[in-house]
Amino acid sequence: MAAEIIQIVPIPRAALHEQVAHRLRQMLVENRILPGAKLNERELSEVLNVSRTPLREAIKMLAAEGLVELLPNRGAIAVALSEADVLNTFEVMAGLEAQSGELAAERITDAELAEIKAMHFEMLAAYTRRDLPNYYRLNAAIHNAINAAAKNPVLTTTYAQVNARLQALRFRSNQDEEKWKSAVTEHEQMIEALTARDAAAMRRVLLGHLGNKRDVVVQQLRAAGIESKAKA
Repeated sequence: MAAEIIQIVPIPRAALHEQVAHRLRQMLVENRILPGAKLNERELSEVLNVSRTPLREAIKMLAAEGLVELLPNRGAIAVALSEADVLNTFEVMAGLEAQSGELAAERITDAELAEIKAMHFEMLAAYTRRDLPNYYRLNAAIHNAINAAAKNPVLTTTYAQVNARLQALRFRSNQDEEKWKSAVTEHEQMIEALTARDAAAMRRVLLGHLGNKRDVVVQQLRAAGIESKAKA
């Protein structure tokens, strides 16, 4: 029997730099690239197995999202948000999340609700395994699905832009066991509110959820600042 010939389909240039941007975003979110660190193009090209052209295009995308900063003669560095930046961004994000939840409760279809519930159960399994990367991936997918169910394109675009700045901090906030458990409970309340199509309850849960995230993140930033001063 003749061997099967597998045709290799090249990835389009546009798709390649978007894939590279996605992988860099994951590295930033999971702290494999630390805040304030320089993005070394040579090392990243080797790690991601791509040439520098799509890598540079991906870095420009992340700069537009506010995840990296392009400095003259210094290249790109991972953005390190100050406490004021975090507070201001969470303040806006809480409003966007609350509005997304409120509109989603009013507009969500049965199919959309079923998909969100399925992701929720997968997320609970990741939580049981203490698999933080998969937990966070599903967590983010749920929030995005709620936003999509609101069916407001302007809200979705604004949500994505603001949320990009907070992804790494939201990921780290679940590394505290007690806070992680509380976040899971809040997600269960979201599912209950969505199922009941209770817009007011959904708004209330999401405002509280983002407020708790903000408090954990600020606490972590302050602790890191005290630790840095102690080492100095």
